[in-house]
Amino acid sequence: MSDKPNPIELQKHLSGLDYPVSKDEVVQKAQDSGADDSILEALRNLPEQQYEKPTHVTEAVFGE
Repeated sequence: MSDKPNPIELQKHLSGLDYPVSKDEVVQKAQDSGADDSILEALRNLPEQQYEKPTHVTEAVFGE
């Protein structure tokens, strides 16, 4: 399995999102911002749910 992405890089690629957002919106934003494969893979593996703020995405990715 690939390594977890860098949390700072992750949030950089998600900056500008208007929360709350869906998983699909998170993935699309990361793709549009040129996120690398490790970030996109991690985001594609997120649960289907609404994310209320950036820290919720980070917690879901890193299991914090």
